[in-house]
Amino acid sequence: MFELDVVGLSRLQFAATAMFHFIFVPLTLGLSFLLAVMETIYVISGRDIWRRMTLFWGTLFGINFAIGVGSGIVMEFQFGMNWSYYSHYVGDIFGAPLAIEGLMAFFLEATFIGLFFFGWNRMSKKAHLTVTWLVALGTNFSALWILIANGWMQYPVGAVFNPDTMRMEMTSFFDVILNPVAQAKFLHTVIAGYITGAVFIIAVSAWYLLRGRNIGLAKRSIAIASAFGFMVSIGAITLGDESGYLAGENQKMKIAALEAMWETQAAPASFNVVAIPNQEAMANDFAIDIPWVMGLIGTRSFDQVMPGIKELVERNEERIIKGMDVYEALQRSKADGNDAESKQFFADNWQDLGYGLLLKKYRDDIANATPEEIRMAAIDTVPDVTSLFYTFRIMVALSFYFVFFFALVFWLTVKGRIAQSSKTLKLAMWTIVTPWIAIECGWFVAEYGRQPWVIDGILPTHYAVSHLSVTSLLISLAIYFTLYLTIFIVGTKVMLSAIKKGPEYYTPSDNASMLSAKVATEAVQSH
Repeated sequence: MFELDVVGLSRLQFAATAMFHFIFVPLTLGLSFLLAVMETIYVISGRDIWRRMTLFWGTLFGINFAIGVGSGIVMEFQFGMNWSYYSHYVGDIFGAPLAIEGLMAFFLEATFIGLFFFGWNRMSKKAHLTVTWLVALGTNFSALWILIANGWMQYPVGAVFNPDTMRMEMTSFFDVILNPVAQAKFLHTVIAGYITGAVFIIAVSAWYLLRGRNIGLAKRSIAIASAFGFMVSIGAITLGDESGYLAGENQKMKIAALEAMWETQAAPASFNVVAIPNQEAMANDFAIDIPWVMGLIGTRSFDQVMPGIKELVERNEERIIKGMDVYEALQRSKADGNDAESKQFFADNWQDLGYGLLLKKYRDDIANATPEEIRMAAIDTVPDVTSLFYTFRIMVALSFYFVFFFALVFWLTVKGRIAQSSKTLKLAMWTIVTPWIAIECGWFVAEYGRQPWVIDGILPTHYAVSHLSVTSLLISLAIYFTLYLTIFIVGTKVMLSAIKKGPEYYTPSDNASMLSAKVATEAVQSH
């Protein structure tokens, strides 16, 4: 999937840092909301055990948040280092949500997190509860702006290409932030974070119950996390369906690749449960399908046709040829400012410029591209079908598993049998890794399924990279890998140390910041 050239290594480096960063983001999202719920119960009931729960899970939240913020900074640097032409091309649009996210994360969110940790003995119960809810809201709003930026990359709206500046420029800020793809992606992503937080709390609590420790706290934690997790897991499936429907409207090649649907079928299309895609032959060597299901899910109708990969390649080949004419019109209008005909042609057809730029992978003078090069550029618009097909199915299978898992745990909790069900508790401990598997699969589907575009239909990935050497990229990739591996090992050790110490390590005179400091100090010293 990745070639050892500048484009491939740039993609690999960004993918590695992004996927590492997103180990921490969903847990931050999920724990922040559950902390607010726990403290709300404490303020209403006045029972100190809910305060201890908030403090303990808040300590784990703080450790995770600190690592996540540090790892996320590197990602933004890469836009200038590895993707400088991308930054130039769409900086007017992409920079706005990133700037707002920075304000949310580093000022608003960090301020409230500081008050959460240091304000326990300095603020009233209601004031501190307000701060905790603001932490949860700030964390989620921070994610919103990142996903608005990413959603625009998937479905670029509210912008137009300016031939004078040779850049995309925003025409409507509201169209960008109200982008339906971004909104669906935001809801789907934060709900995945809620599932992660719920599974994490259940798994850690199960570990305590299996060892006969902190039984009261563990039971209450499991009860609230399983109820919350069951509700949001149903929402994840619903919003996943909405995201798929929107992709079917706006990213037809991605959907066709996810389903290994090479040929256009009569409506409604069938759903491939299992398949062995053959990319070279553009066919499936083997497939088991269910009639009608894909058409009903993908179009929500009985008569709307879903185009197959071969048909979409033919359409893209036509757009590439049109893009060559658009590119030539742009060159003529820049050479002769009085060429009104070329300017008008470009203004009417600039949306096809990106397809013409696909030919830059094969030659600079795209006006002289051969039919073979045009065909190869059209074939390039098909991402790797096998990896997308199975990655998507892993994500979907886990989504349905979460519904079953939370329902089982909640039912045993209501029946008062969760502490005695050692098999379920062990299952919970094994389940702890599954939300991250599902989330990373989801991001792979979203980002790799968009290839060969960095901005879908607008800017090819190979055209967006910086002019770097393979050597410099290999060195920086090695440095990032070593640094991130070290951060992950130390961060995991600190987190595990806090879990092993447990809530009993907390004393009434401590606040959460003191607890975090003690745990971190001991973990580092032991390391």
